Amino acid sequence: METIKTTELNGYKIYPFKNRKTFLDQLDENLWNNILVAINAEKIVKEDKYLRTIVNQNVGYPDGISTVIAMKRKDFDTVKIPGAEFWLDIVERFYKEKTFYLIGAKRCVIEKTVTRLRNEYTGIKIVNYRNGYIGEDEYPALFEDIVKKAPDVVFVAMGSPRQEYVMQKMFGHHKALYMGLGGSFDVYTGEKKRAPKLLQSVGLEWSYRLFKEPSRVFRQTSLVTFAYMLFTN
Repeated sequence: METIKTTELNGYKIYPFKNRKTFLDQLDENLWNNILVAINAEKIVKEDKYLRTIVNQNVGYPDGISTVIAMKRKDFDTVKIPGAEFWLDIVERFYKEKTFYLIGAKRCVIEKTVTRLRNEYTGIKIVNYRNGYIGEDEYPALFEDIVKKAPDVVFVAMGSPRQEYVMQKMFGHHKALYMGLGGSFDVYTGEKKRAPKLLQSVGLEWSYRLFKEPSRVFRQTSLVTFAYMLFTN
């Protein structure tokens, strides 16, 4: 299989996958023991050396329309790969042969997530799960359990960049495919709604999230910073 060439945006290495199937195929062939990190404008403008190191040692993929636009300006043929959908692509492709460990969200949400997965993917092997409210004093027990259960896939929905920091620590104890999911468990269980398909298709999902969560306005200033970087470099 052809190796995917990467590009960089503000020092973050990103894989310009042509579609979700290509991404899945590459995982299966070349990229399994890695941490998958969704890359959007907010991450790209963040001057976080530790996060940048994690991304560059693993697999950053274009999860935001701003990232896709910037990569197309570099002549890369790529598409937006929403993490809120792609984690289920991974489940669909591998649930009959791989084992899973889930971390994140509130206890009631993670329990609903596990129940729904078991109903929709008969025979899926979820070796353990827990909520995402983890204090640093709980890390040793979590790492010990990860080593003991030895899952093939670990989904972590704790919000960025915390989930990336935690995944990096877990990866040091047990090699597997890790993926950060933000609020994906809440979306999967219906606790939160994604933008209508029309807004998603034209790259305005962020505006819907801002409308639903006005407190995100300070985070969305990253779009202005990103636009400046994009058109002045």
